Amino acid sequence: MPAKAKLVDVSRRLTQDLGLEFPPIQISFLESPPSGLSEHAGKVPSWCTFWAEARAEAFYVSLGGHSDCEIGAYVLGIPLVGATGEKLGKTLAWMQQEGYLVKGEEADIPQLRAPFRYVAYGPLGQVPAPPSVVVIFANPASTMVALEAHQPGMAHPFGVPVTGRPACAVIPTVLQGEAPVAMSLGCSGFRTYVEPGKDKMLLAVRGDYLVRFAEAVHRMKAANDAVQGEMERRKSAASC
Repeated sequence: MPAKAKLVDVSRRLTQDLGLEFPPIQISFLESPPSGLSEHAGKVPSWCTFWAEARAEAFYVSLGGHSDCEIGAYVLGIPLVGATGEKLGKTLAWMQQEGYLVKGEEADIPQLRAPFRYVAYGPLGQVPAPPSVVVIFANPASTMVALEAHQPGMAHPFGVPVTGRPACAVIPTVLQGEAPVAMSLGCSGFRTYVEPGKDKMLLAVRGDYLVRFAEAVHRMKAANDAVQGEMERRKSAASC
């Protein structure tokens, strides 16, 4: 795994190449608290609220600190007992009543097979632990560059899983699936709690693939710039 300085450089390069408004967010699943970080008190309405707060600073959260988000707890693989389990049941029933969920749909939502004891969050490179997964909030044009970089050869499908609701399902998808990159268009909760902007989508990149991904994005961004420059020249010539 690259050193902290290398991750900071990767973050800077991805931010520049993808024109990101916010830096990539690092999520690290841990068995013990990371040294040098403050513990977050928890008590947030959604798992992705931690992602939003991590744009400004790094911190860690105990597994129990995620229990106020019943959907996030489900995706994290936290045992749904007591108040959290009751809350999830009521939320699913309400969403089904509103026509948002189909009955039984929750069984198809990806989950972590085993929860971790702690989770650290922060701007990429500011967490004293290797990233398990990195989440990126990108507009469609930048997402196109990222997916072209991950899967060169546009005669073929991207080969990138596109997860449904909830948006946080991208995390177990990349950690436990075959594809190291996954995409979500962003569920209602993600857009409410993270406020990424209406033009942003969500990309998740597995930590062990991050450096290769960033290098490929850099090359593809240069290629896109070259092609776009030629297209602009042709457009200008045609209008003369």
